[in-house]
Amino acid sequence: MPIIETGAVALLIWAALGYLFGSIPFGVLISNAMGLGNLREIGSGNIGATNVMRTGSKPAALATLVLDGAKGAVAALIARAVAGEDAAQIAGLMALIGHCYPIWLKFNGGKGVATFLGLLLALSLPVGAACCATWLAFAALKRISSLAALAAAGTSTFWMTVLDYPEGFVMGVTLTVLIFWRHRTNITRLRAGTEPKIGK
Repeated sequence: MPIIETGAVALLIWAALGYLFGSIPFGVLISNAMGLGNLREIGSGNIGATNVMRTGSKPAALATLVLDGAKGAVAALIARAVAGEDAAQIAGLMALIGHCYPIWLKFNGGKGVATFLGLLLALSLPVGAACCATWLAFAALKRISSLAALAAAGTSTFWMTVLDYPEGFVMGVTLTVLIFWRHRTNITRLRAGTEPKIGK
């Protein structure tokens, strides 16, 4: 955990800004702008890139992936540049919460994987890269997006330890718990062997 150097009021402001930025539902906005239909009525109804892919538009899915990842990264980088590491972690964490529970969608958002990975890339490039590699490895081997996400989240604190980012450990545990919570229905399907594979 980083040393808390930013004042409480300033941290609250960064938390609010991070949340509002994270709440922007890029998947919904992109799908609507490209005439792909109501994302809530497609596939899983989720607002993330995996479900946008089910519209049949790879460009829309890629744009959603990049922008959702950027939400966590930009929030953390701006807060770090202006206030420091403590503010960066707070803003980034709240960006992820904003994506998962956006006020604009009645607090029913995405599962946070792209935002999670973007945030880690911004806070510690080696850790973020290792988590992205973990996601890619599991996605290639098992072809199940949710399993890859759980693997990336589950190993994040391990990567923080071995890649020398100990100040992110507490936040890493928090992020992991949130990612697993958002994937609880996927975990049930994984146990039952009914979780769909990528492209299905």
